[in-house]
Amino acid sequence: MARMLRHDRFAERGLEHVERLVDQLRPLARPLSTDRDLDPLMARIGDARFVLLGEASHGTSEFYTWRTRLTQRLIREKGFHLIAVEGDWPDCHRVDRYVKGRPGAGRSAREVLHAFDRWPTWMWANREVEALIAWLREHNGGLPDERRVGFYGLDVYSLWDSMRAVIAYLDRVDPGAGRRARHAYECFAPFSEDEQQYARATVLVPTSCEDEVIEALVELRKHAPAYRGHDDEAYFDAEQNALTVKNAELYYRTMVRGGSASWNVRDGHMVETLERLLRFHGPTTKAIVWEHNTHIGDARFTDMADQGEVNVGQILRQRHEGEGVVLVGFSTYRGTVIAGEEWGAPMKRMLVPPGRPGSYEDVFHRLGGDDRLLLLGDAPATPELLEPRGHRAIGVVYHPQYEQYGNYVPTVLPRRYDAMLFIEESRALAPLHLVERHEPEVPETYPTGM
Repeated sequence: MARMLRHDRFAERGLEHVERLVDQLRPLARPLSTDRDLDPLMARIGDARFVLLGEASHGTSEFYTWRTRLTQRLIREKGFHLIAVEGDWPDCHRVDRYVKGRPGAGRSAREVLHAFDRWPTWMWANREVEALIAWLREHNGGLPDERRVGFYGLDVYSLWDSMRAVIAYLDRVDPGAGRRARHAYECFAPFSEDEQQYARATVLVPTSCEDEVIEALVELRKHAPAYRGHDDEAYFDAEQNALTVKNAELYYRTMVRGGSASWNVRDGHMVETLERLLRFHGPTTKAIVWEHNTHIGDARFTDMADQGEVNVGQILRQRHEGEGVVLVGFSTYRGTVIAGEEWGAPMKRMLVPPGRPGSYEDVFHRLGGDDRLLLLGDAPATPELLEPRGHRAIGVVYHPQYEQYGNYVPTVLPRRYDAMLFIEESRALAPLHLVERHEPEVPETYPTGM
């Protein structure tokens, strides 16, 4: 979940200034109603290897459904091989097994998605994702293994689940190594699966479990040739879990100290995971990424850069621009959303007020009051478009009554994204879990995280 950025520090310039901006964007705006309306975006994507699909909240139905529609076309028409999302690796691994028809993977998409039980469950356990997963299962059904589209989690939060997965794997293939991994991970035993307790302890006492998690990963990799001989994919899953444990330990330890470092650890882990997937699947593999706008929109063109923060979109552009990287943002003017009033609170359907006057949401609304696709690569380099302007970002913790004090990311729009899908009036998504669990979860670096 992405974190919330501060209030837009750039003053609004008045109606005349806004109308000039509307006039400059109007030639770029196209209707957005049917799948065929995505044709200009498909042409813009061309042969790109990476397509990153954002969202302005984790609780808006249209963001998920339009990403699904575009994802289906990318898979059918351009041969994309995998979907990587802002979710935990172990939970998404269960989904991956289901969509590939693995034995014992689950009886239905809904059953498998109920595995997402860490708050906020609604991010992936919702009917919109259920429809995507059911479609992937059907799409993969008639394909050979090597052509089946996968579903993978990029996030770093699954410290305890990933430790259990590593031990379970080693217990199967090498019981002696399983005992050694269990011993290494016992370093975390005093903290009762409470990341926040562990993180605070590393501040109070100059010690950590860093050496132990690195040792477990190194030992696993030392025996990689033998383990791969049993099952290459199972080894890859185990190695990814061991890597996640290492990076999660660093993330939580860094987070409690504040600053931008933990954000960079998290997004760096996401990119590392994505690049591992591409190496595993081969040089022609093409990836679709689903994450919040704050992860996929290039951080250099927001105030994240002022804080020393980088993100997935920026890193991929810098490392892989020659292979084609397309960043697609999402936005809404008004509607409803699923979110919580505080970290760990029950989910709630909330009103999303009209975009703040002078914000990009207000500008998009003034284009005509309809859903729009904007191809920003054709935007003129005018002073108005190159000046940062507020662009709404809603987290899993949300207080719409306080929007005037925050929720807007200063954004140079045509540099941050290659395209934008704007929804005039959006609806809250449909969660599968009716009751949220209350657990002592540790929030993202800022508690109004996305």
